Amino acid sequence: MPRFHCPALLSTGAELDLPPGAARHVQVLRLQPGDAITLFHGGQDGGDPGGEFDATVLRMGRSDVRVLVGAHHATEREAARTVHLLAGITANERMDWLVEKATELGVASITPLVAERSVLKLKGERAEKKIAHWQAVAVAACEQCGRNRVPVVHGAVDLASWVRARQAGGAGAEAAAQRLLLSLRTGTAPLHAAAAPAGPVVFLSGPEGGLSGAEEDLALLHGFAPVTLGPRVLRAETAPLAALVALTLLAGP
Repeated sequence: MPRFHCPALLSTGAELDLPPGAARHVQVLRLQPGDAITLFHGGQDGGDPGGEFDATVLRMGRSDVRVLVGAHHATEREAARTVHLLAGITANERMDWLVEKATELGVASITPLVAERSVLKLKGERAEKKIAHWQAVAVAACEQCGRNRVPVVHGAVDLASWVRARQAGGAGAEAAAQRLLLSLRTGTAPLHAAAAPAGPVVFLSGPEGGLSGAEEDLALLHGFAPVTLGPRVLRAETAPLAALVALTLLAGP
């Protein structure tokens, strides 16, 4: 059954117009009045009851779609561990791929990191457009994979700004999280040995070429423990996904 993100107040028996993106998707699929769909809120504000809702298409307009909200199902498909990715911004479409796959694998949030070696440098209006695009990629991935909670894609920051925000009390959901840093330094512990068996994690990894020595030093100074994923050098978009899978499996099914 087609699934659509609908960040509106959902309640059984309500009639509502789908948001523009979902409405366009319904029209592309050529659904008709009477067809069944699934709606989920996504959990990014206070109006989410969790889970998902059955819904039925009532009317197809030229640019709008009206639906009747049906039964609620308290279904959640979240990962066993909360993992926040602080990931160096990669070039071209690789960041899109990273956001999509991390969402499918259960990431709780993603903060794009403007690292010293990042090829793509973001600021101002361009940064806002990229963040909105990556958030839309996360929404589409949730629609596909069955998740009912959309991970937040935070604004792009450099590591020093991220650290300052946490020192000022802006840690939010990351406050109690273990901090792990992907590093190629000699003597770095394997991820499975350094990671706690359960509990939230902030995982920091760099862009192509990795983090600079100064960035790694700054991370270590602020509580990040260096870890390795093994003897092979993984691509910048592959490494955080491998870590995400490993951290989830360490915490249980």
